[in-house]
Amino acid sequence: MSISRAAISQRTDPRRATFLVSLGLADASQDAPPTWLISAIRSVAMLWPLVLASKLACAGLMLVLGEARLVSGGALPALLAAAAVAVDAAIIILPRTGAFRLRAPHIQLRLVLPLAFLSGATYSYWLELASSASSTGIGPWMMFAAMTALIAVSIFGSRRILGLSYCVGASVPLVLITEDAAHFAILGLSIMAIAFASVRQAKIDQLKLLANQEAQQRGRRAERLLNEHERSGRGWFWETDRQGCITYISETLAESLGLKAKDLIGRAITELISQGERQRGDGERTLGFHLSARSSFSEIAVRVAMSEEERWWAISGQPIVSDFGQFHGFRGSGTDLTEMKRSEAEVTRLAQYDSLTGLANRVQMMRTLEHAVVGARGQPGDCALLLLDLDRFKGVNDTLGHPAGDQLLRLVSQRLQRVIGERGRVGRLGGDEFKVVLPGRTDRQMLGAIADAIIVSLSQPYAIENTQVVIGASIGIAICPDHGVTADAMIRNADLALYAAKGDGRGVYRFYSSEMHADAEDRRQLEEDLRGALANDGLHLVYQPVVSSATEQVTGYEALLRWSHPKRGLISPTVFIPIAEETGLISQIGEWVLRTACRDAARWPDSIRVAVNVSPIQFANPSLPTIVMSALAGARLSAERLELEITESVFLNDDADTDAMFARLKGVGVRLALDDFGTGYSSLGYLKKAPFDKIKIDQSFVRGAAIKGNRNSAIIKSIVSLAEALSMDTTAEGAETHDELDMIRQLGCSHVQGYIYGKPMPVAEVIDRLNSNGTRAQPEGFRSSRPVRKSMLRSVSVLHDGHRYAARVRNISSTGALIEGLWNVPTDTVFLVDLAEGYAVQATARWSIEDRMGIEFHANIDIERLKAASAPRALAS
Repeated sequence: MSISRAAISQRTDPRRATFLVSLGLADASQDAPPTWLISAIRSVAMLWPLVLASKLACAGLMLVLGEARLVSGGALPALLAAAAVAVDAAIIILPRTGAFRLRAPHIQLRLVLPLAFLSGATYSYWLELASSASSTGIGPWMMFAAMTALIAVSIFGSRRILGLSYCVGASVPLVLITEDAAHFAILGLSIMAIAFASVRQAKIDQLKLLANQEAQQRGRRAERLLNEHERSGRGWFWETDRQGCITYISETLAESLGLKAKDLIGRAITELISQGERQRGDGERTLGFHLSARSSFSEIAVRVAMSEEERWWAISGQPIVSDFGQFHGFRGSGTDLTEMKRSEAEVTRLAQYDSLTGLANRVQMMRTLEHAVVGARGQPGDCALLLLDLDRFKGVNDTLGHPAGDQLLRLVSQRLQRVIGERGRVGRLGGDEFKVVLPGRTDRQMLGAIADAIIVSLSQPYAIENTQVVIGASIGIAICPDHGVTADAMIRNADLALYAAKGDGRGVYRFYSSEMHADAEDRRQLEEDLRGALANDGLHLVYQPVVSSATEQVTGYEALLRWSHPKRGLISPTVFIPIAEETGLISQIGEWVLRTACRDAARWPDSIRVAVNVSPIQFANPSLPTIVMSALAGARLSAERLELEITESVFLNDDADTDAMFARLKGVGVRLALDDFGTGYSSLGYLKKAPFDKIKIDQSFVRGAAIKGNRNSAIIKSIVSLAEALSMDTTAEGAETHDELDMIRQLGCSHVQGYIYGKPMPVAEVIDRLNSNGTRAQPEGFRSSRPVRKSMLRSVSVLHDGHRYAARVRNISSTGALIEGLWNVPTDTVFLVDLAEGYAVQATARWSIEDRMGIEFHANIDIERLKAASAPRALAS
């Protein structure tokens, strides 16, 4: 069945719906709650007995006046009387029933509306019959009808449609029986006036009701939102009177203080706030200022006074002013800032303190040092700065892992704090670097004692993950104002002193001296010169032969880098290679060496290989295989003739990238040699998977191995056996004497490299020898090894002809030493060697090769005394 558009339009006519709603005859639940209508109908039912009582009083009066015949005047009056009483009883009883109350409000009104009409009609008709039969006339009885109608209309109250219905019902009998047109007109006009007034007033009441309902709904919504806001703990509200005493406060806030809201009513709001610090301008002083000035304020951070733990609030408020400008107090809100304050404190702590050790961090230590170097009246202050660097810490990280390293750093920080105590502040700069600032004047002897105590304490064993760990520390010391009057100068000079301490063998402390700055400047100049040498072809290669121990045939040459400085002459690779690695030049230098060596080797017989050293930095470069292939292709050299020598340090970060690099290099076809085996962080584990073709035994194991009682020969034998088991060749480096060569052959080393078969030579000399002698190698050198020497890396000073030269001792015995750093010293040169402070001896140069020379002391020295003595100073390099 289809519904016509006209029917839909009629049923949804807004004007008709609004009109019926205003009269209470349509559903208004979408616009406003209908409780007003239900209560109005219930009040009618409660008060309607007054109408019934007035009617009964009228009937009783008529009986008293002798109008009994009215009651017995026929069946119609009796029926009307009964009907009137029944209708009024229905109006009284019906709204009280459960079925009626379950009806919608407009349905209830519709049910009561005809009852009101019938009540007025039956009573008016009964009175009309009574007045027509009465001797007294209609006038008095009409007065009774009017009075009853007034009572009914009063009871109906705001439901004027019910009053109109009653009046219309009461007027119907009069209209039907009246013969006077004037009476009829007056009656009709009265009904119309009542109807117009009822409808008009109903619309006004409806608008007022809707406005009130909307206001109440907004109020209830706001109240619910505020209650939810308070219950969530995100905020609370308060109100005060003119004197600043609390008149309202959220219950949630009172509960957070362990009180009831009523306990806070009447108390000054400033009692809840602690005294603020004047220099910070917060707390009660600022809040009290706004309260006394009667000005608005927003988000004032205050600390709570009535709380056992530290708590913070942010308070906002507005003055309450009447329409006449009268001040009545304040009303506002607040939020809890405690967590935010704690977060800010944590952020501040993290910004100033190291999260791992709890020590002051770099920023905080810089601020401490800046305050320490500023004295009174603008003069530099007295203080000392100690920079610490842990020795062998990287090995702990690499072997036990970073968690163990973190635990070690925490233990180190605890020991440092115990040693320093209240004398200064200890901080961590990052990694394994620490800083100590000692304010006030401290003499050098005391600073030395503190540094020694730190070194001794940090050098004691640590128990980490059921493993005993031993590390050390090197310390650089700078004193203000002797070594600098600014924080930057102090840090720079202490760092130079630290570098000197590490250069002197680590595990010692050094005070800053002006020579260190000169050494640093010298190092910087060397860096610039090295960049220029790389750009202007100032570097060159020399080649040292590698000989087969069985056939004494040259099987290859190792390419060695040399730098001939235009002013300083030949500079040792031990000096400029570390500079190249630190400055990032090693990658460019390494690529140049690789290309040059391949190009030179292409001129040799096909049976001779060339070996090129690869630094860990080069090895970590993913482009290394591409560079190797490019160098081979550019020189037209077959890949199997190139041997890359790699040190054990590449395995410190043994991971998938390391394995992938080995696989890619082997994919190119080059040979791989493990250089300086046994001198680094040796682990036999990597030999299982690293595809090496050769193991090179470091010269420190070869030197002195032929001397009776030396254990080096046993080590060499073990390495050879290991290499044979893994199908690898072996090369013994540093062979210089015939007895060492014989021992190498007896132990089974497949190849020999050392001065006994030749010094490093330029490529032109290599080609000349190959052309004249072929690949045959002839050993030349001393018959037996020199006395037993101890390996030692120590800075010394060499004095000759009024000049002082810096050098290094590589190994030493009671009768002589190997010294590096002086180039081409003439044989039999006599000079004075300053081995340590207060310990200088005379010596004679017995041989010299490039930057190395062997010296013989004029008198035997005491090695143990030398160990206990301090070196004169460290070199910059």
